[in-house]
Amino acid sequence: MSFAPASSAISPSSALLPWQTGLDWATLQAARPLLWAQDATPPTTPDSAPQGESGISAMQESLAAMQAASARLNRFAPLLAQLFPEALGASGGLIESPLLAVPALQAALGLPAEAGTLFVKADHALPVAGSIKARGGIHEVLEHAEALALRHGLLPQQDLELADYRVLASPAARALFAAHQVAVGSTGNLGLAIGVMAAALGFKATVHMSADAKEWKKARLRQRGVQVVEHEGDYAEAVAAGRRAVQADPQGHFVDDEHSSSLFMGYAVAAERLAAQLESAGRTVDAAHPLLVYLPCGVGGAPGGVAWALRQHFGANVHCFFAEPVQSPCFLLQLLVNHAGARAALPPLAALAANPQPPSVYDIGLSNRTEADGLAVARASELAGALAGPGLAGAYTVTDDDLYRLLHHAAVSEDLRLEPSATAGLAGPARLLHSEAGQAWLARRGLQAPQLAVATHVAWTTGGQAVPEPELAYFRYRAAELAREPADDPALRQSLPSPHP
Repeated sequence: MSFAPASSAISPSSALLPWQTGLDWATLQAARPLLWAQDATPPTTPDSAPQGESGISAMQESLAAMQAASARLNRFAPLLAQLFPEALGASGGLIESPLLAVPALQAALGLPAEAGTLFVKADHALPVAGSIKARGGIHEVLEHAEALALRHGLLPQQDLELADYRVLASPAARALFAAHQVAVGSTGNLGLAIGVMAAALGFKATVHMSADAKEWKKARLRQRGVQVVEHEGDYAEAVAAGRRAVQADPQGHFVDDEHSSSLFMGYAVAAERLAAQLESAGRTVDAAHPLLVYLPCGVGGAPGGVAWALRQHFGANVHCFFAEPVQSPCFLLQLLVNHAGARAALPPLAALAANPQPPSVYDIGLSNRTEADGLAVARASELAGALAGPGLAGAYTVTDDDLYRLLHHAAVSEDLRLEPSATAGLAGPARLLHSEAGQAWLARRGLQAPQLAVATHVAWTTGGQAVPEPELAYFRYRAAELAREPADDPALRQSLPSPHP
C-alpha cells in the first residue's frame, strides 16, 4: 500500500524535492513548508573509518567521549538526587524522559496503523530544566565542575567511579565554585538548563538572552539567583556577547552551543537510553523494522548529538529528520550548501558555499522571526553539521500556525504539555506520507508496505513542562482557535481531521 498525496495537495513547484529531481529555491525563500530528503551516508565506525585525523582516530575519540559523558552522568547521579530531591529523588539522580505510546495522538494526526506506530520521546518533561537542553547543558556544567574539583583536590585523581560526588555539595566545593563564573548565550531553554545547574552548585551563573527569549524564562532564572543579561539582537548576537564577556574573565567558563563537544556528547547519551526504552516497549529496530525519528532543530547541537549517536547505535536502520520553522531553516540551509548535488543544481547554494562563514537564513531573505523561540536561530552549528549532517535523512519546515495546530492535537488527545517549538517533530510522519518528496524518499529507501507497517516513528518533544500555567493556557487557547482552520502545509492538511465549524 502506498500513501500517495492527492493530486492537488502538492506539486514540484510547492515542495523542495530530492536533489535528483530538482530543487525549488522559491519555496524556501518564500517561507512555505517544504521537505528535503537525502540519501544519508553510511555511519562511520572505528572499523570502517578511513585513516587520518578525520578518520579512525577521530571516530574512536568521539565514541569514547560519548561513553565518558554517560559515565560522568552516572557518577554525578547521587549528587543530583541530593540537589534536586523533588525532581530526581525517585530516579536516584537519573535525568531521563519517558518514551510514550500515543495511540490517540497517532489517530489525531492521521497516521494509519499500516504506516507504523508513533511514539513520543518526551524530553519536554526532562526533570530539572523541563527541556531537551537538560541533557547537554547539565552535562557540560557537571564536566566543568568535575575538572575544577580534580584540579583542587576535592576528587581523587584515580578511581573516579568509586568517588562519592556528594562531596561537591560541601562548603569547600561551594566556595571553590563561587569564585568561578559559568555563562551561556541562549534563546531560553539552554539558558534555563545551564543557569539552574550552575546556580545549584554555587557557581556565579550568567545567561545572555536574545530578544526573542520568553519573559517567564528570564524570571525563572532570576528567581534561581542567575544573572540575566538581555540583548536586543537575535540568538547569534547573544552568544557573541556572552563569549566576549567571558573572555575577559579569567575564572569564567562559556558554554558555546555552536561549538561545544561537551554539550554535543551530553545530548548523545540519549541514544543508548532510547534504545533501552524501545527494547522495553517490544519495538525491534533492524533492516526489516526501521526507526524514523523527527527532531525539532535550532542551532543543531541537541538534535545533532541525538541523531549522530542514534546512527552509531542503529546504523542505517534509523532515519532522522530535523524540523525547523519556515523562517529559521538554518540547518536545512547548511545541509543544502554542503551537498554537492544541491550546489550543482542551484547556483545560489554554490555562492553561499564560497562565503567564509556558514550560511545564514538572512542570506536568503528570511527573517528568523518565529514564535518557536527555542528554534529561532539564523546560523547552524558547524560541529553538529559536520558530525550529524551527512547521516541525516533530511529536514523539513513548519509554519508557526501549524506548530500551534499540532500543539492542539497533542493537548486534546494525550494531554501533552508542550510549547510550540516542541511540536515540530509531530509534523514528520504526515510530511513523509503525503508529500511528493516524502513519497520519493520512502520509495528509494524501500520503506513502503508491508515494511512500513512495522516501522517505529519517534517524534522528539523538546520543551514545555516548565511553562507557567498562564502561558500554557494562552498556547492552548491560540492552538484551539487555529485548529478550526485548515493547516498551512498541504501534507499536514491531508493528514489532520477536517476543522470543526
